[in-house]
Amino acid sequence: MTGPRRVPRVLSIAGTDPTGGAGIHADLKSIAANGGYGMAVVTALVAQNTQGVRSVHVPPVAFLAEQLDAVSDDVDIDAVKIGMLAGVDVIRAVADWLDRVRPPVVVLDPVMVATSGDRLLDADAVEALRGLLSRADLVTPNVPELAILAGEPAAGTWDDVLEQAIRVAAQHRVRVLAKGGHLTGQHLPDALVDPTGGTVIVTEFSGTRIETSNTHGTGCSLSSAIATLVAGSGDWANAAAESKRWLTESIRHGPELHVGVGHGPISHFAGLWNRGGIVTAPTASEVEADWWAEIAGIRADIDDLPFVRGLGDGTLDRDVFLRYLAQDALYLRDYARMLAVAASLAPTPDEQAFWAGSAQGAIAEEMSLHESWLTNADGSLRTAGLDSVTTAYLNHLLAAAARSDYHLLIAALLPCFWVYQDVGERLRPLSHPEHPYRSWLDTYADPVFAASVRQAIDIVTKAATGAGDAGRAAMREAFRASAEHERRFFDAQGA
Repeated sequence: MTGPRRVPRVLSIAGTDPTGGAGIHADLKSIAANGGYGMAVVTALVAQNTQGVRSVHVPPVAFLAEQLDAVSDDVDIDAVKIGMLAGVDVIRAVADWLDRVRPPVVVLDPVMVATSGDRLLDADAVEALRGLLSRADLVTPNVPELAILAGEPAAGTWDDVLEQAIRVAAQHRVRVLAKGGHLTGQHLPDALVDPTGGTVIVTEFSGTRIETSNTHGTGCSLSSAIATLVAGSGDWANAAAESKRWLTESIRHGPELHVGVGHGPISHFAGLWNRGGIVTAPTASEVEADWWAEIAGIRADIDDLPFVRGLGDGTLDRDVFLRYLAQDALYLRDYARMLAVAASLAPTPDEQAFWAGSAQGAIAEEMSLHESWLTNADGSLRTAGLDSVTTAYLNHLLAAAARSDYHLLIAALLPCFWVYQDVGERLRPLSHPEHPYRSWLDTYADPVFAASVRQAIDIVTKAATGAGDAGRAAMREAFRASAEHERRFFDAQGA
């Protein structure tokens, strides 16, 4: 058994972007999209949009230090992503904080050149930034930024990029994510250059150019994604590979956002929106209320059936009741088998135990019915063959079981619990010592049975909340169909 997945707590230290595509705005979206909890400390306020940077305001460094301490004094940080650091004093403040706090994962995106081509870092700060490399676990420069870190001209080919990345990695003992996005051509690979094991290991990731102008903030987004994923797994190569796949998907969907007229942003949540949707899943109690309301008409019809009315007031013909019990006993025999299938498919020990116990209870009930009601005067058992209504109900359950779909099966099984308890509770006040069917009325209004029904409802509705829209709709239909079979079952026995 494993506990809930721990959500990585990731701090972004970076500048702002009022249009939301880069800087801490992109970082927080990336962290969330990749399963982390994002926090942010602002290093610079940047007046920019998709067309370029207009101006940069750097708050007092003392305030930056206060922000950093405020976070680390209160929160256990699993990873840090560092972006724009505009100035020597800012870089030194961050370096001092890293030395004191020593976060377990540090990813440095050396923001010096924006997608638009604007230089974002003061020239005097370049050397100070090089000194920060030794405090990072990974640095993620684009081609122009890698050249600045290496103190060399920008590479023109992928082989040149790799060689430059290997030199930077070896010199500073830091992993380098070499990126080919600024190169020409359709083949644009990335590579993780890792010197930390004594020898430099290069892991290359293939890539193809996407014809789009929605590339604003790609470096910010990728580095944040890697920081988040590696904090959760500890595997740098897998984190880089998965981040690249996520980024590629997000770039492809960027034009759908229609943000700006320059280099537009990527769509950080495109995958989540497409696969998970944006509609909040209902709670278990909401599912319960919805499904119960769905069969309100069926329940009302059951109450009005001659069989149920006669059962309640005691006027039901005994032969009709015995015919009903004979079918019910046959039904319970196969119903127990379906409960056993549910137990075999159940995802937790508690659910396995519940369905298995219910299967045993159904068999015991069948035996009790035979012994107490269906024994003839000569001691033989009254027998019957399955009628068409009982057969149809069982075929419905068998079809659900045959699909090996746990959610669908337990939804189909639920009405036999819930509808019977509902009928029993309403008929129970009519019971009295001389009532001919008192034992039946008392059975389905029994507190032990009520507790079992409550547990069944809780299990099924909780499962429905996590089944997704399509799965939940299928469960609801299976539940409604079983409720209709219950109505036909009561009706047929009174015919």
